Amino acid sequence: MTLKSYLSPAIIVVAALLGSCKEDPTDPGTTATYDNTPYVLDYGDLDAPTSINPDNPLTEQGVQLGRMLFYDTRLSKDGSMSCASCHRQEHAFTDTARFSIGVEGLPGKRQAMSVFNTAWHQNEFFWDGRAHLLRDQSLLPIQDPLEMNESLENVISKLSASEGYRNQFIRAFGSNEITEERISWALEQFMNSIVSHNSKYDQYLRGEVSFSDSEERGRELFFAEFNPGFPATSGADCAHCHAGRTFENDLYMNNGLDGDGSFIDSGRYKATQDLADLGKFKVTSLRNIELTAPYMHDGRFENLEEVLDHYNNGLEASATLDPALEYTRVSGGLQLSAQDKADIIAFLKTLTDQDMISDPRYSSPF
Repeated sequence: MTLKSYLSPAIIVVAALLGSCKEDPTDPGTTATYDNTPYVLDYGDLDAPTSINPDNPLTEQGVQLGRMLFYDTRLSKDGSMSCASCHRQEHAFTDTARFSIGVEGLPGKRQAMSVFNTAWHQNEFFWDGRAHLLRDQSLLPIQDPLEMNESLENVISKLSASEGYRNQFIRAFGSNEITEERISWALEQFMNSIVSHNSKYDQYLRGEVSFSDSEERGRELFFAEFNPGFPATSGADCAHCHAGRTFENDLYMNNGLDGDGSFIDSGRYKATQDLADLGKFKVTSLRNIELTAPYMHDGRFENLEEVLDHYNNGLEASATLDPALEYTRVSGGLQLSAQDKADIIAFLKTLTDQDMISDPRYSSPF
Protein backbone atom coordinates (compact mmCIF):
# COMPACT_ATOMS: atom_id res chain seq x y z
CA MET A 1 0.00 0.00 0.00
CA THR A 2 1.37 3.41 -0.96
CA LEU A 3 1.67 6.44 1.30
CA LYS A 4 -1.10 8.11 -0.69
CA SER A 5 -3.43 5.30 0.34
CA TYR A 6 -3.07 6.27 4.01
CA LEU A 7 -3.94 9.93 3.40
CA SER A 8 -7.51 11.06 3.88
CA PRO A 9 -9.27 12.67 0.89
CA ALA A 10 -9.42 15.96 2.77
CA ILE A 11 -5.64 16.02 3.27
CA ILE A 12 -5.07 15.23 -0.39
CA VAL A 13 -7.34 18.09 -1.46
CA VAL A 14 -5.64 20.56 0.88
CA ALA A 15 -2.21 19.47 -0.34
CA ALA A 16 -3.27 19.94 -3.94
CA LEU A 17 -4.61 23.40 -3.23
CA LEU A 18 -1.45 24.41 -1.43
CA GLY A 19 0.65 23.12 -4.30
CA SER A 20 -1.30 25.19 -6.78
CA CYS A 21 -1.09 28.43 -4.80
CA LYS A 22 1.43 31.09 -5.68
CA GLU A 23 3.04 33.50 -3.31
CA ASP A 24 1.81 37.05 -3.62
CA PRO A 25 3.92 38.61 -6.38
CA THR A 26 4.55 41.78 -4.40
CA ASP A 27 5.36 42.46 -0.76
CA PRO A 28 1.99 42.64 1.07
CA GLY A 29 3.63 44.78 3.73
CA THR A 30 4.43 47.56 1.27
CA THR A 31 1.91 50.37 1.04
CA ALA A 32 0.68 50.51 -2.54
CA THR A 33 0.16 53.85 -4.25
CA TYR A 34 -0.82 54.73 -7.80
CA ASP A 35 2.22 55.21 -10.05
CA ASN A 36 1.73 56.23 -13.68
CA THR A 37 5.43 56.56 -14.52
CA PRO A 38 5.65 55.99 -18.29
CA TYR A 39 7.31 52.81 -19.48
CA VAL A 40 10.21 53.68 -21.78
CA LEU A 41 9.83 51.45 -24.82
CA ASP A 42 13.14 50.47 -26.39
CA TYR A 43 12.62 49.87 -30.11
CA GLY A 44 16.11 50.51 -31.44
CA ASP A 45 16.16 51.51 -35.09
CA LEU A 46 12.55 50.55 -35.80
CA ASP A 47 10.09 53.28 -36.65
CA ALA A 48 8.05 54.57 -33.71
CA PRO A 49 5.25 52.14 -32.84
CA THR A 50 1.93 52.88 -34.51
CA SER A 51 -0.60 50.83 -32.59
CA ILE A 52 -0.36 51.65 -28.90
CA ASN A 53 -3.83 52.91 -28.08
CA PRO A 54 -3.80 56.38 -26.50
CA ASP A 55 -6.35 55.27 -23.90
CA ASN A 56 -3.89 52.65 -22.62
CA PRO A 57 -0.35 54.06 -22.66
CA LEU A 58 2.43 51.90 -21.31
CA THR A 59 3.37 52.56 -17.69
CA GLU A 60 5.95 50.79 -15.57
CA GLN A 61 3.33 49.43 -13.19
CA GLY A 62 0.83 48.52 -15.92
CA VAL A 63 3.46 46.57 -17.83
CA GLN A 64 4.54 44.84 -14.63
CA LEU A 65 0.96 43.84 -13.86
CA GLY A 66 0.52 42.51 -17.39
CA ARG A 67 3.73 40.53 -17.05
CA MET A 68 2.47 38.98 -13.82
CA LEU A 69 -0.82 38.03 -15.46
CA PHE A 70 0.90 36.66 -18.58
CA TYR A 71 2.87 34.16 -16.48
CA ASP A 72 0.19 33.33 -13.90
CA THR A 73 -1.45 29.89 -14.10
CA ARG A 74 -4.36 31.19 -12.04
CA LEU A 75 -5.83 32.42 -15.30
CA SER A 76 -6.58 28.81 -16.28
CA LYS A 77 -9.29 26.50 -14.99
CA ASP A 78 -7.06 24.06 -13.14
CA GLY A 79 -4.03 26.24 -12.44
CA SER A 80 -1.86 24.34 -14.93
CA MET A 81 -1.50 26.89 -17.75
CA SER A 82 -0.59 30.50 -18.27
CA CYS A 83 -0.37 32.59 -21.42
CA ALA A 84 3.34 31.81 -21.37
CA SER A 85 2.64 28.08 -21.59
CA CYS A 86 1.91 28.50 -25.31
CA HIS A 87 3.95 31.68 -25.86
CA ARG A 88 7.43 30.83 -24.64
CA GLN A 89 10.12 33.46 -24.56
CA GLU A 90 12.87 31.11 -25.75
CA HIS A 91 10.81 30.38 -28.87
CA ALA A 92 10.02 34.03 -29.63
CA PHE A 93 6.79 33.74 -27.65
CA THR A 94 5.23 30.89 -29.60
CA ASP A 95 4.87 27.13 -29.10
CA THR A 96 6.91 24.34 -30.64
CA ALA A 97 3.83 22.11 -30.75
CA ARG A 98 1.84 22.08 -33.96
CA PHE A 99 -1.29 22.59 -31.88
CA SER A 100 -0.99 23.56 -28.22
CA ILE A 101 -2.69 21.29 -25.70
CA GLY A 102 -5.19 22.99 -23.36
CA VAL A 103 -6.18 22.25 -19.78
CA GLU A 104 -8.67 19.56 -20.85
CA GLY A 105 -5.99 17.73 -22.82
CA LEU A 106 -7.46 18.85 -26.15
CA PRO A 107 -5.44 20.38 -29.01
CA GLY A 108 -6.13 23.84 -30.35
CA LYS A 109 -7.19 24.44 -33.93
CA ARG A 110 -4.27 26.60 -35.06
CA GLN A 111 -0.59 27.01 -34.32
CA ALA A 112 0.13 29.56 -31.58
CA MET A 113 1.16 32.93 -33.01
CA SER A 114 4.27 34.75 -31.82
CA VAL A 115 3.81 37.64 -29.40
CA PHE A 116 6.33 40.38 -30.13
CA ASN A 117 6.25 43.72 -31.95
CA THR A 118 2.49 43.84 -31.46
CA ALA A 119 2.81 47.61 -31.02
CA TRP A 120 3.16 47.80 -34.81
CA HIS A 121 0.06 45.71 -35.65
CA GLN A 122 -2.73 47.85 -37.07
CA ASN A 123 -5.06 45.25 -38.56
CA GLU A 124 -6.76 43.04 -35.94
CA PHE A 125 -5.36 39.99 -34.13
CA PHE A 126 -5.33 36.18 -34.43
CA TRP A 127 -4.74 34.33 -37.69
CA ASP A 128 -8.21 35.36 -38.87
CA GLY A 129 -8.34 38.82 -37.30
CA ARG A 130 -11.39 38.12 -35.18
CA ALA A 131 -10.08 40.30 -32.31
CA HIS A 132 -10.13 44.01 -33.07
CA LEU A 133 -7.64 45.18 -30.43
CA LEU A 134 -4.85 43.41 -28.57
CA ARG A 135 -6.84 43.80 -25.35
CA ASP A 136 -9.71 41.89 -26.99
CA GLN A 137 -7.34 39.12 -28.04
CA SER A 138 -5.88 38.83 -24.55
CA LEU A 139 -9.09 37.58 -22.92
CA LEU A 140 -10.23 35.03 -25.51
CA PRO A 141 -7.66 32.25 -24.79
CA ILE A 142 -8.61 32.39 -21.11
CA GLN A 143 -12.20 31.54 -21.95
CA ASP A 144 -11.57 29.18 -24.87
CA PRO A 145 -12.59 25.57 -23.94
CA LEU A 146 -9.62 24.29 -25.97
CA GLU A 147 -7.15 26.50 -24.16
CA MET A 148 -7.37 27.76 -20.57
CA ASN A 149 -11.11 27.10 -20.23
CA GLU A 150 -11.75 29.50 -17.36
CA SER A 151 -14.42 32.12 -16.79
CA LEU A 152 -13.35 35.71 -16.29
CA GLU A 153 -15.54 35.80 -13.18
CA ASN A 154 -13.42 33.05 -11.63
CA VAL A 155 -10.19 34.73 -12.69
CA ILE A 156 -11.26 37.95 -10.99
CA SER A 157 -12.19 36.00 -7.86
CA LYS A 158 -8.82 34.27 -7.69
CA LEU A 159 -6.84 37.44 -8.29
CA SER A 160 -8.91 39.39 -5.78
CA ALA A 161 -7.90 36.90 -3.10
CA SER A 162 -4.26 37.94 -3.54
CA GLU A 163 -3.09 40.98 -1.60
CA GLY A 164 -0.15 41.26 -3.94
CA TYR A 165 -2.47 41.57 -6.92
CA ARG A 166 -4.76 44.02 -5.17
CA ASN A 167 -1.70 46.17 -4.46
CA GLN A 168 -0.47 45.91 -8.04
CA PHE A 169 -3.84 46.97 -9.44
CA ILE A 170 -3.61 50.03 -7.17
CA ARG A 171 -0.16 50.83 -8.54
CA ALA A 172 -1.27 50.35 -12.14
CA PHE A 173 -4.80 51.77 -12.11
CA GLY A 174 -5.30 53.72 -8.90
CA SER A 175 -7.57 51.31 -6.99
CA ASN A 176 -7.64 47.64 -6.03
CA GLU A 177 -10.73 46.96 -8.16
CA ILE A 178 -10.00 44.01 -10.44
CA THR A 179 -12.11 43.93 -13.61
CA GLU A 180 -12.09 42.23 -17.02
CA GLU A 181 -11.23 45.54 -18.62
CA ARG A 182 -8.24 46.20 -16.38
CA ILE A 183 -6.92 42.66 -16.87
CA SER A 184 -7.10 43.15 -20.64
CA TRP A 185 -5.45 46.57 -20.45
CA ALA A 186 -2.55 45.19 -18.39
CA LEU A 187 -2.02 42.23 -20.71
CA GLU A 188 -2.13 44.58 -23.69
CA GLN A 189 0.53 46.78 -22.10
CA PHE A 190 2.88 43.88 -21.39
CA MET A 191 2.54 42.36 -24.86
CA ASN A 192 3.12 45.76 -26.45
CA SER A 193 6.32 46.08 -24.41
CA ILE A 194 7.87 42.97 -26.03
CA VAL A 195 10.04 44.27 -28.86
CA SER A 196 12.43 42.49 -31.21
CA HIS A 197 14.89 44.94 -32.75
CA ASN A 198 18.47 43.76 -32.26
CA SER A 199 19.06 40.80 -34.56
CA LYS A 200 22.27 40.27 -36.52
CA TYR A 201 20.45 41.90 -39.45
CA ASP A 202 19.86 45.06 -37.39
CA GLN A 203 23.52 45.06 -36.36
CA TYR A 204 24.48 44.59 -40.03
CA LEU A 205 22.43 47.64 -41.03
CA ARG A 206 24.23 49.66 -38.36
CA GLY A 207 27.59 48.53 -39.75
CA GLU A 208 28.50 46.62 -36.58
CA VAL A 209 28.83 43.16 -38.14
CA SER A 210 29.39 41.64 -41.56
CA PHE A 211 27.43 38.93 -43.32
CA SER A 212 28.92 35.72 -44.59
CA ASP A 213 28.83 35.20 -48.35
CA SER A 214 25.82 32.91 -47.96
CA GLU A 215 23.94 35.37 -45.73
CA GLU A 216 24.62 38.25 -48.12
CA ARG A 217 23.50 36.27 -51.16
CA GLY A 218 20.39 35.19 -49.26
CA ARG A 219 19.66 38.82 -48.43
CA GLU A 220 19.87 39.74 -52.09
CA LEU A 221 17.56 36.89 -53.11
CA PHE A 222 15.11 37.75 -50.34
CA PHE A 223 14.64 41.34 -51.51
CA ALA A 224 14.99 40.84 -55.27
CA GLU A 225 11.80 40.61 -57.31
CA PHE A 226 10.82 37.47 -59.18
CA ASN A 227 11.60 37.93 -62.87
CA PRO A 228 11.40 34.71 -64.91
CA GLY A 229 12.51 36.54 -68.06
CA PHE A 230 15.92 37.19 -66.49
CA PRO A 231 16.66 34.12 -64.35
CA ALA A 232 20.20 35.26 -63.52
CA THR A 233 18.84 38.23 -61.56
CA SER A 234 15.45 36.82 -60.51
CA GLY A 235 14.86 36.72 -56.77
CA ALA A 236 12.50 35.07 -54.33
CA ASP A 237 10.43 38.26 -53.85
CA CYS A 238 9.94 37.49 -50.13
CA ALA A 239 9.67 41.20 -49.32
CA HIS A 240 6.44 41.36 -51.31
CA CYS A 241 4.71 40.11 -48.13
CA HIS A 242 7.42 40.41 -45.47
CA ALA A 243 8.40 44.03 -45.82
CA GLY A 244 10.17 46.74 -43.87
CA ARG A 245 11.98 46.41 -40.58
CA THR A 246 9.12 44.42 -39.05
CA PHE A 247 9.19 41.87 -41.91
CA GLU A 248 5.41 41.70 -42.32
CA ASN A 249 2.74 43.78 -44.04
CA ASP A 250 -0.18 43.66 -41.57
CA LEU A 251 -2.41 42.10 -44.24
CA TYR A 252 -4.39 38.88 -44.64
CA MET A 253 -3.31 36.87 -47.66
CA ASN A 254 -3.83 33.50 -49.29
CA ASN A 255 -0.37 32.01 -49.79
CA GLY A 256 -1.40 28.93 -51.73
CA LEU A 257 -1.51 26.31 -49.01
CA ASP A 258 -4.80 24.83 -50.24
CA GLY A 259 -6.70 24.93 -53.49
CA ASP A 260 -10.33 25.76 -54.20
CA GLY A 261 -12.60 23.13 -52.69
CA SER A 262 -9.95 21.83 -50.29
CA PHE A 263 -9.88 24.52 -47.63
CA ILE A 264 -9.91 22.84 -44.23
CA ASP A 265 -9.64 26.21 -42.51
CA SER A 266 -11.47 29.15 -44.12
CA GLY A 267 -9.17 31.69 -42.44
CA ARG A 268 -10.17 35.36 -42.53
CA TYR A 269 -13.53 34.41 -44.06
CA LYS A 270 -14.56 32.99 -40.70
CA ALA A 271 -14.37 36.48 -39.19
CA THR A 272 -15.69 38.55 -42.11
CA GLN A 273 -18.01 36.16 -44.02
CA ASP A 274 -16.60 37.75 -47.17
CA LEU A 275 -15.81 35.18 -49.87
CA ALA A 276 -12.89 37.34 -50.97
CA ASP A 277 -11.23 36.44 -47.65
CA LEU A 278 -11.51 32.67 -48.08
CA GLY A 279 -8.21 31.00 -47.26
CA LYS A 280 -6.52 34.22 -46.20
CA PHE A 281 -4.49 34.41 -42.98
CA LYS A 282 -2.56 37.14 -41.20
CA VAL A 283 0.92 37.60 -42.62
CA THR A 284 3.35 36.96 -39.77
CA SER A 285 6.72 38.56 -39.15
CA LEU A 286 9.84 36.70 -40.26
CA ARG A 287 11.81 38.10 -37.36
CA ASN A 288 12.94 35.18 -35.18
CA ILE A 289 11.59 32.73 -37.76
CA GLU A 290 14.44 30.35 -36.93
CA LEU A 291 12.87 29.87 -33.47
CA THR A 292 9.19 29.50 -34.33
CA ALA A 293 8.77 26.15 -36.08
CA PRO A 294 6.42 24.59 -37.04
CA TYR A 295 5.20 27.00 -39.69
CA MET A 296 1.90 28.28 -41.14
CA HIS A 297 -1.46 28.61 -39.39
CA ASP A 298 -1.73 24.84 -39.06
CA GLY A 299 1.94 24.09 -38.42
CA ARG A 300 2.10 21.86 -41.48
CA PHE A 301 5.75 22.62 -42.27
CA GLU A 302 8.32 21.38 -39.81
CA ASN A 303 11.29 23.40 -41.04
CA LEU A 304 12.30 26.32 -43.23
CA GLU A 305 13.36 24.01 -46.04
CA GLU A 306 9.76 22.83 -46.37
CA VAL A 307 8.52 26.42 -46.33
CA LEU A 308 10.82 27.39 -49.20
CA ASP A 309 9.87 24.27 -51.14
CA HIS A 310 6.24 25.37 -50.85
CA TYR A 311 6.92 28.82 -52.28
CA ASN A 312 9.33 27.43 -54.86
CA ASN A 313 7.00 24.92 -56.50
CA GLY A 314 4.18 23.93 -54.15
CA LEU A 315 1.57 26.68 -54.52
CA GLU A 316 -2.05 25.56 -54.94
CA ALA A 317 -4.35 27.47 -57.28
CA SER A 318 -7.40 29.20 -55.86
CA ALA A 319 -9.58 32.22 -56.56
CA THR A 320 -8.15 34.20 -53.63
CA LEU A 321 -4.48 33.31 -54.09
CA ASP A 322 -2.34 36.44 -53.89
CA PRO A 323 -1.75 37.75 -57.47
CA ALA A 324 2.02 37.92 -57.07
CA LEU A 325 2.12 34.31 -55.93
CA GLU A 326 -0.20 33.30 -58.74
CA TYR A 327 2.27 34.86 -61.16
CA THR A 328 5.10 32.71 -59.79
CA ARG A 329 2.85 29.62 -59.91
CA VAL A 330 1.92 29.97 -63.58
CA SER A 331 5.51 30.88 -64.44
CA GLY A 332 6.81 27.52 -63.28
CA GLY A 333 7.70 28.47 -59.74
CA LEU A 334 10.51 30.56 -58.31
CA GLN A 335 13.10 28.19 -59.82
CA LEU A 336 15.29 28.39 -56.73
CA SER A 337 18.24 26.01 -56.62
CA ALA A 338 19.28 24.08 -53.54
CA GLN A 339 22.02 26.68 -52.99
CA ASP A 340 19.53 29.53 -53.39
CA LYS A 341 17.34 28.05 -50.70
CA ALA A 342 20.27 27.43 -48.37
CA ASP A 343 21.39 31.04 -48.77
CA ILE A 344 17.91 32.43 -48.11
CA ILE A 345 17.68 30.35 -44.94
CA ALA A 346 21.11 31.62 -43.87
CA PHE A 347 19.78 35.16 -44.24
CA LEU A 348 16.54 34.34 -42.38
CA LYS A 349 18.60 33.16 -39.43
CA THR A 350 20.17 36.62 -39.19
CA LEU A 351 16.72 37.84 -38.10
CA THR A 352 16.99 35.98 -34.78
CA ASP A 353 17.08 38.36 -31.81
CA GLN A 354 19.06 36.72 -29.03
CA ASP A 355 18.52 39.72 -26.76
CA MET A 356 14.73 39.40 -26.85
CA ILE A 357 14.65 35.72 -25.99
CA SER A 358 16.85 36.27 -22.93
CA ASP A 359 15.64 39.70 -21.80
CA PRO A 360 14.60 39.51 -18.12
CA ARG A 361 11.98 42.23 -18.71
CA TYR A 362 9.96 39.65 -20.63
CA SER A 363 10.52 36.66 -18.36
CA SER A 364 8.45 35.33 -15.47
CA PRO A 365 8.29 37.62 -12.43
CA PHE A 366 7.55 34.72 -10.09
